[in-house]
Amino acid sequence: MNIVSIITVNFNHSDVTEALLDSIQGNNSYKALEIIVVDNGSEVNPVPIWVAKYPTVKFIRSETNLGFAGGNNLGIKEAKGAYLFFVNNDTEFTEHLVADLVKTMDDNPEAGMVSPKIRYFDQPEILQYAGFSKMNFYTARTKTFGQFELDKGQYDHLTGETGYIHGAAMMVRREAITKAGLMPENYFLYYEEMDWCEQMKRAGYKIWVNMQAVIYHKESVSVGSKSALKEYFMNRNRILFIRRNGSFFQRMIFWMYFICVVTPRNILGYMKGNQWNFTRWLLKAILWNMTNSTNSSNLGYPVKNIE
Repeated sequence: MNIVSIITVNFNHSDVTEALLDSIQGNNSYKALEIIVVDNGSEVNPVPIWVAKYPTVKFIRSETNLGFAGGNNLGIKEAKGAYLFFVNNDTEFTEHLVADLVKTMDDNPEAGMVSPKIRYFDQPEILQYAGFSKMNFYTARTKTFGQFELDKGQYDHLTGETGYIHGAAMMVRREAITKAGLMPENYFLYYEEMDWCEQMKRAGYKIWVNMQAVIYHKESVSVGSKSALKEYFMNRNRILFIRRNGSFFQRMIFWMYFICVVTPRNILGYMKGNQWNFTRWLLKAILWNMTNSTNSSNLGYPVKNIE
């Protein structure tokens, strides 16, 4: 039986992380587990309390917020499993989740990554994710299959290769990480898992979804549904993703599309929603991409303001 390393990152939401740990330990049929929690620079260090409360869990503390990828990469460096299962701390397990994903990996050596079906925790019959379409590199748009739909099994036939995994729950083959590299850290938040998928594809692996495996997601606990943080990084990283993964021609068309269509449309939306302050962060996102390399570690956003 292959060991699975479950890795999750905590940032200022200890109660949410504890609910996940209780879920893993109380509602999981797969026993060959290693659980790793990375505390990503929380204002109050929860690790001393956790060590006493969860003696079988491995805890790692970073004194600074390293972002989604940076926190998970710390976990990778400590993990011993043949498969690494990255889950948001705001998720809840189902009994056969891990076992079903492990079977996918065991039976399909070409699969470098696999995500389960994701449903919303507060509306457990509503889908959040049932796979992704391929990326349109001219617009940086992709379709999430099933989102906001009642799950009637209408997407269960999609089990197999998909466009992208979902960052809230993704099992990754250790061998694939060795070949493709760690998760790219210069995104900090959003799009890093999609870029990682592109790295995996270039290394010769396929991206899978398993519609028999189910996890529940408490969406937007950490960031909120709309914020300056989200507007900045969603726009900055959308552009960055195309810069890193698109062809020269695709990048040129995308830039024209983003400047001529996306930017005025977003600004109009900010005006209607009385959110003028977001315009500044949209323009900062564009400027960052015009003045920084695709591997730049400069975030362009004050990390001390990230909550």
